[in-house]
Amino acid sequence: MSDTTALLKKKRTMDKNFPVFNQLESKEHEQVVLCSDPGSGLRAIIAIHDTTIGPALGGLRMWPYQNESEALTDVLRLSRGMTYKAALSGLNLGGGKAVIIGDPHKDKSEALFRAFGRYIDGLGGRYITAKDVGINVQDMEWVHAETKYVTGIPKILGGSGDPSPVTGYGVFMGMKACARKVYGSDSLEGKRVAIQGAGQVASFLADYLSQEGAKLFISDIYEEKAKKVAGRTKAEVVDPDEIYSLDADIFSPCALGGVINDETIDQFRVDIIAGGANNVLDDEEKHGQMLLDRGIIYAPDYVINAGGLINVAGELEGYDSERAHNKASKIYDTILDILNYSEENQTPTFTSSNILAEERIKQIGRIDSIYSSSSRFSKRKGEVFLRNRG
Repeated sequence: MSDTTALLKKKRTMDKNFPVFNQLESKEHEQVVLCSDPGSGLRAIIAIHDTTIGPALGGLRMWPYQNESEALTDVLRLSRGMTYKAALSGLNLGGGKAVIIGDPHKDKSEALFRAFGRYIDGLGGRYITAKDVGINVQDMEWVHAETKYVTGIPKILGGSGDPSPVTGYGVFMGMKACARKVYGSDSLEGKRVAIQGAGQVASFLADYLSQEGAKLFISDIYEEKAKKVAGRTKAEVVDPDEIYSLDADIFSPCALGGVINDETIDQFRVDIIAGGANNVLDDEEKHGQMLLDRGIIYAPDYVINAGGLINVAGELEGYDSERAHNKASKIYDTILDILNYSEENQTPTFTSSNILAEERIKQIGRIDSIYSSSSRFSKRKGEVFLRNRG
């Protein structure tokens, strides 16, 4: 048996016997931490993707995953997206994410979130957590009781509170950039926008769109939530199964991921897909290319929804709402850069944004090759602030 054949055989055996490590290596994750506290019922996974530019920052999600494999796949995808999101937002942060396996309507307790906070604290600042799907400000307060490495906490505790308003604003600005590319004007007046989901981000986005004169359609698995937003914005409530096939200009996914898939992609009759949800493409390469082939402009999710990250990152240096909104407004320019790169190189927008993000990470990473006797405090700007926050 040749050396090459032996190596290939060994690799196949490793691929079969070590599926978790293979998942980490395939997307170049640095670390995964499993957290268990039977007393509180905590079952959590923390994924740290890349800390080249700075400590990993990313939200905590609570969801009733069917099994641990499903939870691991989700947290790995989300954490990788956070790396690219931070890079393209010009932040000195890396990417991470955490998930708690459980029903956010039934399984929450102070003990559970404080136990999770202890695991965060044990990482010593490699990962800073924040609020995501299924998590509220009270949950963040409980986490903060055990660690300083948490953002999205109430303003009275030195935080910024709910980041949803800035996330919604960033999605709005990114949507306007897409409109400029497609229609020659960034005005959304008269444009028909189908919003999937009626949560906090979708609600703020709907307000901005309504103020600009867009015609809105909205759906949610909880119809009352959709009706509440519709009553304020004059949107038309539609059935969740009908939202994909509406004759609209823009589809805005603001619920969970994977909604652009083999079953839905042929239903779209829109020019633009731009929304606040994460991991919108079920298969990034396949469905990103299919959208390009169909002439549908897609705003990469981790870029257009970066307002939330920009908002909570501001807490690391002392929060200022005006500064957060100003930084979120630059999502407009970033989206335009990605769309132009995609057009010039005939690559899907998701691929284009990955390339641009990876280039910034490489550029900043090279700086570490320059010897300096000083500490990394200037690069990890949150360290001094977090230390003083106790």
